[in-house]
Amino acid sequence: MFIGLCGTICAGKHTVAKFLVEEYGFKVVRLVAPTSTPLPRKEGNDIINTPTTTTTVVSHFPENDDPSFSSVDELLDYVTPRWQERWVTTEIWSEDALEALLKRPFFMLVSVDAPVIVRWQRYIDKCKTFNSPPPTLEAFITKADTHMFDPTTGLIPLFVRATLHLLNSSNSINTFRENLKSIDLVDETRFRPTWDAYFMKLANLAAQRSNCMKRRVGCVLVREKRVISTGYNGTPRGLRNCNEGGCSRCNSGSTGGSSLSTCLCLHAEENALLEAGRERIGKGSILYCDTCPCLTCSVKIAQVGISEVVYSQAYSMDNRTADVLSEGGVKLRQFSPPREGVVLLAEQ
Repeated sequence: MFIGLCGTICAGKHTVAKFLVEEYGFKVVRLVAPTSTPLPRKEGNDIINTPTTTTTVVSHFPENDDPSFSSVDELLDYVTPRWQERWVTTEIWSEDALEALLKRPFFMLVSVDAPVIVRWQRYIDKCKTFNSPPPTLEAFITKADTHMFDPTTGLIPLFVRATLHLLNSSNSINTFRENLKSIDLVDETRFRPTWDAYFMKLANLAAQRSNCMKRRVGCVLVREKRVISTGYNGTPRGLRNCNEGGCSRCNSGSTGGSSLSTCLCLHAEENALLEAGRERIGKGSILYCDTCPCLTCSVKIAQVGISEVVYSQAYSMDNRTADVLSEGGVKLRQFSPPREGVVLLAEQ
């Protein structure tokens, strides 16, 4: 397992790295590269206007024997045979380096950010530690913007590609660490999805093809871990698409679950079932849907002999659907993946 951390100035990426080292036994690896160090240092009078350029990485940990490499290839040559151990780095300097890292199935990039006022105050506190004059807010923002958005050295191209974006607005390190524990950064499924996560991602992707004006829904029908068919909701073949006015019910803004008898849109589950056909479904088939099936679809699901339905989002008819599927001998369960995207780590 290898976690890379990138972040805005004083957002807390080194605190996250230290947490991983102390809580989960991660080992730090370093990628040496010329860079303008954005944090306050003991030398220099003006930490904002005269950043120190160095070819070594400033250590944020007490250890002095962390493996250090001059290129990402050397780093990967070292880490790859040891991928079952836990590694962390805060030094990823370019898109080329990130591309090389992302090719490895044991690597994940995590970004760390915080409100600018919070980061400015943290920066001032560091200045006090180093007996350096604190910057004005404007000067700090200028420095922070250069750090992120400089067309040559800015980190924004890396930042936006992170799997997980941590927003650290906490004023307490202890609270921050407790929040980090709660999201389980070391969950193995973040690196290689389970079958549930894999098929649910396919259902989510299918939903992007939906033309229904009410909601996007995607579905994947699976047997023995192989995809039989996919489906998404929208008007039938040959009819005008719902998003082009093909279904008057969906385009009228009717409330969920009402006027269904006038709806021309086929549901994602219906499309998947029609595509597969009764003879291809058979015993042991599992239906993955990003939204819990409605009552009408649940009746059809029970009829064709599907063994299990896995969904992620709730729907207004969940209880009635559960009753129908239960009576029809179909297992129903909700899938809850590990948190991704933006995660707010604030005061509790």
